[in-house]
Amino acid sequence: GHGPSHELRPDVGVLAQHARQHRERRGFNMPLLIGGATTSKTHTAVKIEPEYHGASIHVLDASRAVAVASSLLGEDEDARSNFILDTKADYTRIREQRAKRTDRKKYLSIEAARANPMVLDWDTYVPPTPAQLGVQVFDQIDLEELSQYIDWTPFFSSWQLAGKFPAILEDEIVGKEAKQLYNDARSMLRQIIDEKWLTAKAIIGLFPTNALDNDSLAVYADETREEVLVELHHLRQQGQKAAGRPNLCLTDFIAPKSSQQADYLGAFAVTAGVGIEEHVARFEADQDDYNAILLKALADRLAEALAEKMHADVRRIHWGYATNEALDNDALIKEKYQGIRPAPGYPACPEHTEKGTLWELLKVEEHIGIRLTESYAMYPAASVSGWYFAHPAAKYFPIKGVQQDQVEDYAQRKDMDVAVAERWLASVR
Repeated sequence: GHGPSHELRPDVGVLAQHARQHRERRGFNMPLLIGGATTSKTHTAVKIEPEYHGASIHVLDASRAVAVASSLLGEDEDARSNFILDTKADYTRIREQRAKRTDRKKYLSIEAARANPMVLDWDTYVPPTPAQLGVQVFDQIDLEELSQYIDWTPFFSSWQLAGKFPAILEDEIVGKEAKQLYNDARSMLRQIIDEKWLTAKAIIGLFPTNALDNDSLAVYADETREEVLVELHHLRQQGQKAAGRPNLCLTDFIAPKSSQQADYLGAFAVTAGVGIEEHVARFEADQDDYNAILLKALADRLAEALAEKMHADVRRIHWGYATNEALDNDALIKEKYQGIRPAPGYPACPEHTEKGTLWELLKVEEHIGIRLTESYAMYPAASVSGWYFAHPAAKYFPIKGVQQDQVEDYAQRKDMDVAVAERWLASVR
């Protein structure tokens, strides 16, 4: 997934290093279950399992964690050993297959990749000037309006019910369960709104910006474009492409400084999780896990809905490059609009520490109270952040196969130790 439709999570690339440190320090032997939106079986097999002598197992979703934990903790020692050995054999096979694929795949030097960007016509295309530059804070957002923007399909996915909404409610296999869950969710949503359980807040910023020639963006204080507020550092695809296909980087969608075109970039952070703790604690005190999880899932959906609503308002009003846009919620979910909102930590911009720069640029914590944890996860968890790109050609794409020369270049641009950069980029190497 990319920015809009998924909750952000901390980089799991650091787990391998933590695993090794634990092993060396205290003979740590606890089974390690890896899960979450940005994890995968392949990543667990390649990056984490070889670094940890205990059992490392990728768990597709929370509902399967119980079965895996039972297999690991069961009293039948043979069954337990077989489960661990089968998993290890499976992960060894994945590593071998991946090594064969990687050997076949050709990669370009970062210089050669930069020489093959997406070429856009900056002579005739004039970037749209935002109606209002600078930072705007929205701290009393109407939850009733927000509920109209909810995308319900990922809500059912989070409960391991597969199918598109609303068809899932009539599904032969999961329809009955889905309908019950949806009724419970609508009922709790009504309570959240009527009793003001949650407060939703948003901050956006629109800034003059130009692309530099090293896959970074200069974000300026004002239209004079003299004072640089921050530099944003992006990564470029390095896999060798078929003739005519570019090695993409998000900076390709912003006018280069050399073009003399005045371009712009947006930044945003939103949360629907303010006030959630006391209500979750209330359910947990009653040992009511179902409603505690339901509330968290609804807060996540409201945060994504707020990201959708703010993006729509930016396109139509604050930036105003699509003033006549008239899309229903279904069309918004299908991203039928112009522009993208990639989120740090997701495929097109997978490196999480850039969130720190976003926080510095917008002063997010000071204005709306979302803070970043040590691993750059957002707290409250029901939060979304990212960038706005307006160019009609802007699209989502994955960054994978980052080579050592780009890691070193990135470390230099960010004034970061190479070993630290290697750790943050471990999942996209």
